[in-house]
Amino acid sequence: MAAAKAPHGEAETVKSAQRGLEILDLLTHRETPLTFTEIADMLGYPRSSLHGLLRTLVQAGWAEVDPVTRRYTLGIRAWQAGNAYLRAVDLADRARPYMERVRDELDETVQLAVRDGRHNVYVAKADGSQLLALASAIGRRLAAHATGVGKVLLADLPDGDRRKLLEAQPLERFTANTITDLDALEAGFAGIRRRGYAEDNEEYTLGVRCVAVPVRDHTGRVTAGLSVSVPTIRFDADRAEQARTLLTTAAADLSTALGWTAGQRP
Repeated sequence: MAAAKAPHGEAETVKSAQRGLEILDLLTHRETPLTFTEIADMLGYPRSSLHGLLRTLVQAGWAEVDPVTRRYTLGIRAWQAGNAYLRAVDLADRARPYMERVRDELDETVQLAVRDGRHNVYVAKADGSQLLALASAIGRRLAAHATGVGKVLLADLPDGDRRKLLEAQPLERFTANTITDLDALEAGFAGIRRRGYAEDNEEYTLGVRCVAVPVRDHTGRVTAGLSVSVPTIRFDADRAEQARTLLTTAAADLSTALGWTAGQRP
């Protein structure tokens, strides 16, 4: 049986995305700005398509065009993305000793995550030695509303920005415990800000609970979250309290190392 073909519009969208990335890759590796003709000759794209792609990239800030020379270079968004990547790498390196300290006390996997829109992305982890543990990986993206560390990151956003972000599309339900009602989530965010930590009660994966705390940068904003995810079978009240205490101390020390002063407001 022949494989089903993607709709024509979908195929065109994928092709356009691929070509847009190839334009950015070309601009990244060229030391001098390029004219439209040079880009067309190097990539071999139809000129009508290339005009639209470049216009889209310029409007979105990923490329810039000099109004006099009409030459193209990378735009401010590319610079921002590069700096965000470097910050994440630097943050992961700086966080590792604090994460390992918690890991050594708990013998559970400790994770560091940052927010990417409606998701949290894991940028570092320190593995425990438990045979039964959450399978996780650096670079994995999870829906922030359904994880402890994601809720810590969302809770720090201005109310209007967070509401707009979460209302953009329906919130996915992963288990019977996943909270998808916006008003209920907002009440939870207020509690997170008040007590200084978030929990995931089998909201993303059945049989797994999580506790997470915020990490602040020199401005006082929450720049990352530290979390421990543990199988419910061994995550009793005493274990949860121990995890909260160790994570809170580690996050405070890491935040201080990032320039945050206790009591500082963003």
